[in-house]
Amino acid sequence: MNGHGRTATAEYDNKKKITKEGLKNVLKLFAYVKPYQLEYAAGMFFLIGASLANLAFPKLLGDLVDAGNKGTLSTVLNRLVLLLVAILVIQALFSYFRAVLFANVTEKTMADIRRFTYNHLIKLPLSFFDKHRVGELNSRISSDISMLHETFTTTLADFIRQMVVIFGGIGLLIYTSPQLTVFMLAILPVVILSIRFFGRFIRNLSRLAQKKTAESNTIVEETLQGIRSVKSYTNEFFEMKRYSNKIDEVAAAGMKAGIYRGLFSSTLIIGLFGTLVAVIWRGALLLANGQMETGELFSFVIYSGYIGGTIGGVAAVVTRMQKFIGATEDLFEIFESEQEKLSELPAVGNKILLSGRINFKNLTFAYPARPGSPVLKNINLEIEPSKVLALVGKSGAGKSTFATLLLHLYEPTSGDIIFDDNLITDLNLTTLRSQIALVPQDIFLFGGTIRENISYGKQNASDEEILDAARKANALEFIDRFKERLDTVVGERGTQLSGGQRQRIAIARAILKDPKILILDEATSSLDSESEQLVQNALEKLMKNRTSIVIAHRLSTIRNADKIVVLENGEIVETGTHEELMKISSGAYRSLNEMQFSI
Repeated sequence: MNGHGRTATAEYDNKKKITKEGLKNVLKLFAYVKPYQLEYAAGMFFLIGASLANLAFPKLLGDLVDAGNKGTLSTVLNRLVLLLVAILVIQALFSYFRAVLFANVTEKTMADIRRFTYNHLIKLPLSFFDKHRVGELNSRISSDISMLHETFTTTLADFIRQMVVIFGGIGLLIYTSPQLTVFMLAILPVVILSIRFFGRFIRNLSRLAQKKTAESNTIVEETLQGIRSVKSYTNEFFEMKRYSNKIDEVAAAGMKAGIYRGLFSSTLIIGLFGTLVAVIWRGALLLANGQMETGELFSFVIYSGYIGGTIGGVAAVVTRMQKFIGATEDLFEIFESEQEKLSELPAVGNKILLSGRINFKNLTFAYPARPGSPVLKNINLEIEPSKVLALVGKSGAGKSTFATLLLHLYEPTSGDIIFDDNLITDLNLTTLRSQIALVPQDIFLFGGTIRENISYGKQNASDEEILDAARKANALEFIDRFKERLDTVVGERGTQLSGGQRQRIAIARAILKDPKILILDEATSSLDSESEQLVQNALEKLMKNRTSIVIAHRLSTIRNADKIVVLENGEIVETGTHEELMKISSGAYRSLNEMQFSI
């Protein structure tokens, strides 16, 4: 086999694998229906009942025609009419209960799936979010799950109803006239092959359209989140063009899928209506030869129309099912990602209480996206309980990576981090992180109130505790100036507050958490002098009786640290107090000081 042949075979096998995997995922989704299986079974009973009642109409109408031709008594005709009305009422009632039960099951199931998806997503490690953009994940939670909702509510019911009508109808056709049925079914393989052929293209194009839509959602999300940067750099038209190009790609994928759907529908129409004409012609010959009754031909034609119309509707259902399978494949990519081993916050008496002693032993770390470029190399360092350790160095030296590793947001590439006598890998993540607080340079505040943002450090905190934390963080100074005080809304990402105010809210949050270990990642580097003094004063209160790791940009803020560690290219090059390091004439710390204070 030549290279092109092997490639084509590999692509076919890959598509086949995706289809099988997609179908497996669909079956897995039905596990979420299990708690509501009685309601679902009842809904299925009413669905099948309504479909079967629908199939009774052509037979009874044919009997009615035959009864009229034979001059049957009016009582028999009336009985047939009453039977038709009774079946109509039964079908209406069954359809109502089917719709209500399916809606109930669907809403409960979708709530469970949304809950599970969010709970699973929020427990995934940081490395997962390094690989996936927020807009893409948001699209999966919103549009993909909405597609599941549509499928559980209508698509699945339509598919089952169509199968009942098609196979039940074929059975009744055979019962009515085996000869005519064999003649009519001669065209069926062509229709089935058309569904398979076009369905594969429609599914792949639907997945492509979903992917492009997710990418367009990502652009919207990122642009709106960074709207200040967009406007300050006058890039509105650049973003408009970027979004427009992506939307054009979405439209192109949709239009291409539309071409295949159109060809699919045209093929079905030609096949089905051509078959119907042929059936009527053949039936007329049988009728003329006395091999068939008028009512039988009438019923047969109606059944053929039922089946033909239903098979025609399969095109739309197959398209929706292909989109559904594509959505499940995307969702299960999230579901199958391994999550962190988290647990509810344990009672204080049951959790391991850390003293604040930390040891780094032969630690090397590289980010998963760049495994060949270590950020930290062979770090050996001991941090004493309740002491202040300062990390200094140029940008990119690896200072902030310390914070992510202490919080166990990533796994070390090699070496160990030890808290007291416990390896970080042996500690429960929730136990560990509940005793560490991080105050970063770029503070993220939720869009709610000041109260909600401070109490994020302790969900069950009283107003007195929140106010006390705000007081210690020097935040009451500005909170009291707001009319709503603690109930003041801070806006998206805290944009209604100044940088210094956001920092003090973050410090109040950390104070309320009452951590044993505190990490300050350049917490004052972007503040003006007045704000820095207020924040620095709050930080000094926060650092009392806590092991503190201060990642410093302004060296004036860490002169009193118990130990200063200088990093260069991920390695420790100097360790000591401010006085000790300043005595090294050509030392890295002294050079940093002279460079900073000479400006």
